[in-house]
Amino acid sequence: MKKLLAILLSLVLALCAFGAMAEAVNPDDIEDTMTSEDGVYKIAFVTDVGQLKDKSFNQGTWNGVKAYAAANGLSYKYYQPANGDQATDDDRYDAMKAAVEGGAEIVVCAGFMQETALKKAATEFADAKFVFIDGYPLSDEAGNTLTNIAPISFKEEQSGYFAGYAVVMDGFTRLGFTGGGGGTNPACCRYGYGFAQGAEAAAAELGVEVELKYSWQYGASFQASPELQTMIKGWYENGTEIVFACGGSMFQSVAAAAAENDGFVVGVDVDQSGESDTVVTSAMKGLSNATEWAITKFYDGTWDEIGGIPTSLGVNEDAVGLPTESWLFETYSVEDYQAALDAMKAGDLVVDDTVVTEGEIANVAFEHVTVDYIG
Repeated sequence: MKKLLAILLSLVLALCAFGAMAEAVNPDDIEDTMTSEDGVYKIAFVTDVGQLKDKSFNQGTWNGVKAYAAANGLSYKYYQPANGDQATDDDRYDAMKAAVEGGAEIVVCAGFMQETALKKAATEFADAKFVFIDGYPLSDEAGNTLTNIAPISFKEEQSGYFAGYAVVMDGFTRLGFTGGGGGTNPACCRYGYGFAQGAEAAAAELGVEVELKYSWQYGASFQASPELQTMIKGWYENGTEIVFACGGSMFQSVAAAAAENDGFVVGVDVDQSGESDTVVTSAMKGLSNATEWAITKFYDGTWDEIGGIPTSLGVNEDAVGLPTESWLFETYSVEDYQAALDAMKAGDLVVDDTVVTEGEIANVAFEHVTVDYIG
């Protein structure tokens, strides 16, 4: 028990440092491709589906890898599994294997789709360390927890809540949510359900009714597509005012549809305001800082505090939230947002973290939000 308490205390202190971490160098100024003189790349990144520079999940995680490596004079390299959005578990494993054989001491793997390949790679390459972003503890075939994997997740429901609450408080009442992962990705599910909860809270406070279109269609691979753009275009043409684009490169299709129809967008994972004038705000999580923090735990000798142990980061670690400097709200203020943040940190405002998958949102009993589930 004393050892457990010591680990928990150490984790809390480390997370406080994580929350205060500031990037000394803009990651965009760090080259994506560097050449190691000895051919060894000590820190590796295995991408999720989608593009490396997706202005979202992959890029946010990659920025953390580059930032740590550059600040500490270490070689780094990214590996994209073969076959793009059709990548198989074997393709992902091959990328991890190539990373370890290329000299990686620590491999950062992004996305829940890495699970099967990561189990195999971590079992086979027991001396290497792996960071599983948006992950959870994994076990080998004998049921033993793989302590060379550090599972890092986020309380996306909190960030989603802030976004849903803010847009309704700012006057939007006809909302949309389009998610990636086909409705089974826990992170996107938490974002979406949190968004709906925030909208419900604001609608109740204002005494208004809110409509919410909600869909996982055309998002299984997190890719932009003509089909997704056409669907979202139809939403805007039929009165939807703002859509939460929750799924990496899917953002491009939603932003294009919004631009064509005077609509607005909520971005995801990172501040996407620089990608389109249609972005009102973004539901963010600290991908770069969390990645950098986890890599630090390896190099400073405190890996046992996170290896095999689930770490979930939220408001109390300053790891989720909205970008107050770039948002375009007209009436919702930074002071209002800070009050909501403080209430959540104090435990007075609690968001349900249930992973509401696929069409289950249609069965949630909201009083002020009418969900139109498009399956």
